[in-house]
Amino acid sequence: MFKHIRLDHIVLRARNAGLLCDFYRSILDADIERELELGLIQLRAGDILIDIVPVDSELGRGGGPPPGPGHNMDHFCLRVEPFDEQALRARLDRLGAQYGETTERYGADGYGPSIYVTDPEGNVMELKGVPVRGLEPQTG
Repeated sequence: MFKHIRLDHIVLRARNAGLLCDFYRSILDADIERELELGLIQLRAGDILIDIVPVDSELGRGGGPPPGPGHNMDHFCLRVEPFDEQALRARLDRLGAQYGETTERYGADGYGPSIYVTDPEGNVMELKGVPVRGLEPQTG
């Protein structure tokens, strides 16, 4: 049915949209592509959009309470190339970002290096490099 699937966009609700936009612009070199009056800021990061919805906007008020434990997702993963661990850690340190250890994790294309980064609203973004080992055989 599908020949290719990639991440198209994610939508993150924010108590502080400016802070969240600055975070993703700084980490991913994202650019603001559009801002809509109903309460939507769209950032372009490579081939995907990161939509930021202020919780106090017209659009945001329809989504319930602001982000917090259990209100958003566990994490989302972005494939980044190149995955230069030293440069990435240096950038995260300069920005004062919270992040974990770099380890090999399984993803859509197999095992590769990844690091979890927590944004100012508590969302976790996994930055993942090119796979170093392939996919596991499917079961069932």
